Amino acid sequence: MDEREWFGRLGSTVAEPPDLFEHFERRSAAGYTYHALPDARHGIERGTVLVEGTDAGAGAVVRGYPSVPRVLALDAGVTSFFDAGETIAVEEKLDGFNVRVADVGEPLAFTRSGYVCPYTTARARELLDLGAFFADHPGKMLCAELVGPETPYTTHDYEGVDSHAFRVFGVRDRESGEPLPVTERRDLCAAYDLSQPRLFGRYEADAAVEGVRAAVEELDAAGREGVVLRSADGTSMVKYTTEAQHHDELAYAFSLPFERGRDFVFSRVLREAFQAAEFDDTEERLRERARDLGESILLPAVETIRDVERGETVGERHTVRGGSEPIDALLEHLRDQSLALEVEADRREEGDRVVEFVKVAESTRDNVRYYLEGGTYDE
Repeated sequence: MDEREWFGRLGSTVAEPPDLFEHFERRSAAGYTYHALPDARHGIERGTVLVEGTDAGAGAVVRGYPSVPRVLALDAGVTSFFDAGETIAVEEKLDGFNVRVADVGEPLAFTRSGYVCPYTTARARELLDLGAFFADHPGKMLCAELVGPETPYTTHDYEGVDSHAFRVFGVRDRESGEPLPVTERRDLCAAYDLSQPRLFGRYEADAAVEGVRAAVEELDAAGREGVVLRSADGTSMVKYTTEAQHHDELAYAFSLPFERGRDFVFSRVLREAFQAAEFDDTEERLRERARDLGESILLPAVETIRDVERGETVGERHTVRGGSEPIDALLEHLRDQSLALEVEADRREEGDRVVEFVKVAESTRDNVRYYLEGGTYDE
């Protein structure tokens, strides 16, 4: 299949195929050759994938998931983003690993940037009834979060999830990216026993803020991430996160202070400032938030400095559970992305292989060690 055929199926905003396809990267995984777009370009979403040699030779397009904007001022943001009288659905935003599962000859799990994750693919095939779903809906893709304390990407405790689980938050046309309406998607997922994020309710846009705020406060008390607001047809989305999430992300950033850029930190502080201005109605509550914010920044950084001083490994710790081959493929996949891994435990539990490993934060380790030994910091 040549570039012009692919180009006609994608609907890019540029006039000629070379202007688009120079940005795609050629990759291979699971016996497939595919081309992935690592960043959004010319009207095509980040992570869009073109898989060669499927669909009776036509090739498969797996559209990337669109970027979801964020509101900082909840009241003004909701009422300006959605039309008055429009119905919006408020669903929980989960802290997990975002993948699209599509059948391109067999089901594969694609990451946001268009990689095939071997571990997530294996777990999706085991935990979800993909055969039945794709037999009935071959042109659809499932947009899901892999959540739980035992995943190779993010770790967060969720009630009822001992290891990991999938939560489907979207069903879209694989090629066009067109979403199913929220009600239709929720009914379809229920029919195939595909778990979904919690639905807090449906509201008219001009009267939604009170319900959204109640949901955010409930999630914040539980240490959860936030909410996604969707138009009834699923085409318009906006997100809003909790104080707990801002503090968790800042604690993560400052536990590995030389891995994340200043933009990452500034955006979280900015979200917190706007939320405090809107939510905190007393000086006492504002100062409580400020103390919590300061602790989320300082305490993890001090702990990391002391860990490096003691010669301990610093980085992101993960536990994964499953078959031996998918775990081997996962570790190889992570190393192929130039990540330094240190396996701390590798054992069998009830028929599963369980591996505990660290994604070593080499920049943080090396910089902290340099400053501890007397190095100077250039501002």
